[in-house]
Amino acid sequence: MSHSKPIYALCDFELLTKYNYTIQAYIEKISNFDIVYIQYRDKQNTIEIQKQNITLLKSLTDIPIIINDSLELLKLADGLHIGQEDLDELCSELKLSQENSIQFIKKTNQNKIVGLSTHNEKEILQANRFELDYIGLGAYRNTTTKDVSSRVGEKASYLAKMSIHPVGLIGGVKLDDDVENISYNVIGSGLLL
Repeated sequence: MSHSKPIYALCDFELLTKYNYTIQAYIEKISNFDIVYIQYRDKQNTIEIQKQNITLLKSLTDIPIIINDSLELLKLADGLHIGQEDLDELCSELKLSQENSIQFIKKTNQNKIVGLSTHNEKEILQANRFELDYIGLGAYRNTTTKDVSSRVGEKASYLAKMSIHPVGLIGGVKLDDDVENISYNVIGSGLLL
């Protein structure tokens, strides 16, 4: 199976359950791919089970583990991915502006990877002011795993070129997608099927 871009793997607990994968089986399944990050997403388990799963992931691989939206779990992982909706929540929690919130997270979590979702020019230009390690851009195509209100589609390469940070293409991305100016393909269910 050929693929051209390094992969940012989405380890979504809901998908693992749906396709009957254990975390061990998931790591085995993705071991033949060029994976740069694994993002652990879990909207259904308690924080304790999530902690156990992150610890298990860390014990099975050297690939950096990124947590989805949870500052509480960040100390167990290698990084944090923040969605646009969650950024506002974070700002009110920290009582800081967007830029200062991200700066605060970077400063208080030395050597942690921080990424942010973006969907359009405005959000990318905003992200350029932030101290980030990468941005996610999407959705590229419609996807069955998430509600997609707008797709970047053909504009992905143009939009990615605006970013000063590496760009992960999100949403309906396939292994063999090779979009210019994209650093890595973000793939969830496509790695399991």
